[in-house]
Amino acid sequence: MAKEFTVTPWKVEGEVDYTKLIKEFGVEAVNDKLLDRIKKHTNELHYMLKRKIFFSHVDMNFILDEYEKGNRFYLYTGRGPSGNTHLGHLVPWIFTKWLQDKFDAELWFQMTDDEKFIFNPALELEETNRLAYENALDVIALGFKRGKTFIFSDIDYGKTLYKQAIRVAKRLTISTTKAAFGLTDSDSVGKHFFTTIQSVPAFLPSVLKGKNIPCLIPCAIDQSVHFRLTRDIVGKLGYYKPAGLYNVFLPALNGPKGKMSASIAETAVYTTDAPEVVEKKIRKYAFSGGRDTVEEHRTKGGNPDVDVSYQWLRFFEEDDKKLERIYDEYKSGKLLSGELKEILIEKLTTFLKKHQENREKARKALDSYILKD
Repeated sequence: MAKEFTVTPWKVEGEVDYTKLIKEFGVEAVNDKLLDRIKKHTNELHYMLKRKIFFSHVDMNFILDEYEKGNRFYLYTGRGPSGNTHLGHLVPWIFTKWLQDKFDAELWFQMTDDEKFIFNPALELEETNRLAYENALDVIALGFKRGKTFIFSDIDYGKTLYKQAIRVAKRLTISTTKAAFGLTDSDSVGKHFFTTIQSVPAFLPSVLKGKNIPCLIPCAIDQSVHFRLTRDIVGKLGYYKPAGLYNVFLPALNGPKGKMSASIAETAVYTTDAPEVVEKKIRKYAFSGGRDTVEEHRTKGGNPDVDVSYQWLRFFEEDDKKLERIYDEYKSGKLLSGELKEILIEKLTTFLKKHQENREKARKALDSYILKD
């Protein structure tokens, strides 16, 4: 019997079956033919593509068709600022940075502080707005290009967004939002309306520049539901339907399936965590694929496919040969669970040391990336 799971933009629960999601969400699997086509333009493949971390897409071939005609695309992704940024949030941003570099593309980055206020009863609007600018520091710290990267809060860019959102809202029915998101008659008007705001960056640059520009959205698969509705409506408005590249979830520390939660500290590592905090979390909470005893592990080997330390290295260790060696040594029993955790601790503390330094530098540069009206 198939295990039940839930994937919506606001809730991910259970053991996610990504093959099933491809069918349910109406997306396509990323295949070797598409990877070869991308590689013709980039000369190399990002490790997240090779490892199928970005596993599905919509209209990526259209994006490449237009690019080859000289109609360059822009990138659109974002963040719902409900708390500190954790490593799971960085996954699509790291890949988006690579796309920006390889295709010299603009990035429009939406901070949905309005959404988090509407959907989270514990958050005040002022707090989600504050968090938007704190989270923006993590975006800038990854090295996105100034002058080609435009970050905006829905609250502070609302005048520009709202004019386009009501064009979408006029064509979006309550029955559609109920079917797509599982909303009910008891949910607030704000919840039903919000997806119109998230639709706007998928065509806003085309409006502002007076010409049709293709849009590519790299994001986690849970957000693709919004853009399924966006595609239906934006086409009717006369703009290109946005394309998407969708990634699997970085698993929670305490389990190999599902999604890390920003609200449960022991499942997540935050970009602001000190080295000793990272070390403690991984040693204490990281789900192990090892055996009960050292002797048994040496004889039978561990299971890297469920071991969270290995799974996290799939997302953050760029060296394919090193990752393959770790996999083989762990599976053979040569590498113990504690040793695997130490490898992950070293990788993350090194990464976060540099990231936190860049994050502080980003405070001075923040205004040069922000759009307001």
